[in-house]
Amino acid sequence: MSGNAWNLSLGRDVCNDLTAGLDREWLVTNGLGGYASGSILGATTRGYHGMLVAALKPPVERTVLVTKADEEIVLPDGQCLRLGTNEYEDGTIDPQGYAHLAAFALEGDIPCFTYQLNAHLRLEKRIWMEHGANTTYVQYLVRDTSGQGMYDEPLLLTLFPFCLYRDHHSITQGSVNWRFLVESWGNGCRVRAYEGAQPYALLLGKTAQFMPRGLWYWHVRHRQDRARGLNSVEDVYLPGTLRVPLVPDERVTLVISAEEKLAPALGGVQHEEYVAQALRRHQRRVKQLLDIADRSTPNLAKRDPVFARLVLAADQFIVARPQPHASVAHARPRLENRTIIAGYPWFTDWGRDSMIALPGLLLCTGRYSEARSLFKAFIAYLHKGLIPNRFPDGGQSPEYNTADATLWLFVALRAYLDACNDRPLLKELFPKLVEIIRWHVQGTDFGIGMDPDDALLRAGAPGLQMTWMDAKIGDLVVTPRRGKPVEINALWYCALACMEKWAVQLSVDALQYGQLRSRVESSFASRFWYEQGGYLYDVVDVDGVKGQNDAALRPNQLLAASLSNHLLSEAQTHSMLQQITDHLLTPLGLRTLSPLDPAYQTRFNGDPAQRDRAYHQGTVWPWLIGPYIDVHVRLFHDCPAARPLLSALIEHLWEACLGTVSEVAEPEQPFTPAGCFAQAWSVAELLRTWLALGE
Repeated sequence: MSGNAWNLSLGRDVCNDLTAGLDREWLVTNGLGGYASGSILGATTRGYHGMLVAALKPPVERTVLVTKADEEIVLPDGQCLRLGTNEYEDGTIDPQGYAHLAAFALEGDIPCFTYQLNAHLRLEKRIWMEHGANTTYVQYLVRDTSGQGMYDEPLLLTLFPFCLYRDHHSITQGSVNWRFLVESWGNGCRVRAYEGAQPYALLLGKTAQFMPRGLWYWHVRHRQDRARGLNSVEDVYLPGTLRVPLVPDERVTLVISAEEKLAPALGGVQHEEYVAQALRRHQRRVKQLLDIADRSTPNLAKRDPVFARLVLAADQFIVARPQPHASVAHARPRLENRTIIAGYPWFTDWGRDSMIALPGLLLCTGRYSEARSLFKAFIAYLHKGLIPNRFPDGGQSPEYNTADATLWLFVALRAYLDACNDRPLLKELFPKLVEIIRWHVQGTDFGIGMDPDDALLRAGAPGLQMTWMDAKIGDLVVTPRRGKPVEINALWYCALACMEKWAVQLSVDALQYGQLRSRVESSFASRFWYEQGGYLYDVVDVDGVKGQNDAALRPNQLLAASLSNHLLSEAQTHSMLQQITDHLLTPLGLRTLSPLDPAYQTRFNGDPAQRDRAYHQGTVWPWLIGPYIDVHVRLFHDCPAARPLLSALIEHLWEACLGTVSEVAEPEQPFTPAGCFAQAWSVAELLRTWLALGE
């Protein structure tokens, strides 16, 4: 591993190591929820991997169309090298092209694979997607490093694209009787898995030749899925091969697209010129993202490669979502309607995740107009005082079973208004915010409502998981937390304080909000402090039983100090932080439960039931380092002392999915990354705290 965080690179020590190479992944996205991803060695280690995973109903209905394209290249001396890598059910690795992989790098946000063909020839492959389109570009370039122009004859490159047509959560079982419908275009083809399936195109330039094959490759193994206890064996379809001469220093680009209309230049004599323009568009957009980020922190992206890298990582989660009740079921949303994908490869957009991630992903990167759009988009879905918990992957109606997503909206809006003082937006949203508070006071769905006795917020209903600790095994809610959870009431206090302040700013009666805020502050101090432990109860009045409190040592209590200075004394905050430091802090974030607790799980990875049991019962979450550092800095006023707390997370950019941050990590050493390989709030909180701690 080498290079700074802006230009991440891996050498032969990783690229020629089968296990290390298959454990590392890459990701590119298209701003619609679609993406391309794989292992750096080329093998698909997950059913979620694909060269084109198109969001057919942005940002959902993500469909795997092309899993990968293996390469075979014939050198001028006639030697034939197979550069692909595949793993099969019986453990066979064939071909073993990773032996030729000399380096992998992220050039900005573009993965670059470098294959050493002989002493003087190397092949470079780059992958990117068109922003706002379900189109992937795979570009090849041969370089003669002899310095003497030894190779002026073309090499012959053959591509083997493996095709599917399935939801990215599922796998495909092939059949000898199932042949895809393939229309040859001479130098490319149009593929349909069956009548009625959306077609997609594979195109090279005019000098290429498509040769139909129509073969199934049986029993490909996805080793990451196997480790997760999922169906991990799949069959993939080869519609044909694409062959093209490759002259040193000239580019050849495979275009894979599910767009209904293709640019006329694609596949013609202007194919590579069009692709070059597409690459320039992509590079201009990257530069624009960094320039926008620099407006709020002048030239920081130019001076700080970590910040620049995280700005690009943040961009991958920001996608388009149509307005509710769109008249056309599969209409392409306008790109200004923004939402946040919670994590790749399997999450959609969640209300809670979007609001927690918004300050880091959008405010720290200067993308204020998109933050504004996101607030309006979620408020448009408001129902009985709640914004959606999540939008299902199949495009069904949103689900609202969350006690905290709506309250996080107030925190995110407060950060937004602090950043840009958008009074018109506040005035526009304020009636909806009033409605939210009213529903929470009188009570809304899922047992969410204020207890009139102490003004604290209670939530919970049998069989439902209402907080961010939301794992469920069948009908069993692993961490039900029914009652008055600590972070829900810290958020409730914050929402009331915000409303009091905003009402004053808008010359509206603020008395009711001030009175409620004062009552919550008084009740919080008396109800949540666990004197014997020196920290806060995780839930009080468990299951509605007055005085029945849960003393599990969890990180949720941090929000009582990170969101406000008024809920705890300084001595209590010191004591709480010390307990969390002693029991929960790890290099990659915070454990979700103390190892001393009988319910603590020492291991996360395993089958779905094992993962759900451990998800919030010890598993480490990187996003929690954000509130931890907030409290640390508040108490000690020493940013340089806090900065090393982020060191392992910065090093993590070279691990797992390069250039981004995983969802979770194992709770015990060596704290192996796990879960989604790219998680929005993990990136957001690392970015936010990195920026807050300064250079």
